[in-house]
Amino acid sequence: MKAGIIIIFHNNENDMDTTYFIEQIQQTPKLELCLVNNDSKDATYDMLKEVKEECSNVSVVNVRKFKSDIAAVKAGARFMYNEFDLKHLSYVSVNLLNLKEHGLNGLIELITENQNAILNYKIKTLNKRPTLFQSIFSLLDYLKKIIEDNHFVNLQFQKQL
Repeated sequence: MKAGIIIIFHNNENDMDTTYFIEQIQQTPKLELCLVNNDSKDATYDMLKEVKEECSNVSVVNVRKFKSDIAAVKAGARFMYNEFDLKHLSYVSVNLLNLKEHGLNGLIELITENQNAILNYKIKTLNKRPTLFQSIFSLLDYLKKIIEDNHFVNLQFQKQL
């Protein structure tokens, strides 16, 4: 049984390296990725479609009117639960990430390197009860709890001064 990851994008054309994304995602056959374009005004949607064309485990959802991150996650979750039999589902919003040092490549590397941990997710780790969408959880919160020292994850949780 596969695990799913929803990644929310909004105007990230300049942050994306589609070739690198494709190379990394092709190494994660047990993960289903749903790339949600949240009404981007640049070429982000076209780039996401390009990734989908090259990766059999990628779906793209296009939200045509900008929504909150929560609404975009719900759109991705509805799609994923209707299309796939998933063990659990996680999410990350690119626009909430600190991308200055690692960019989106750091996120996709983190997912690739930790795919076994993501597949073996235990809801008790986050001390949460399953929601309407079963066990949907924040990918970064989970990885922060289980990974001892990862610069990309640590960077996301630094306090803004």
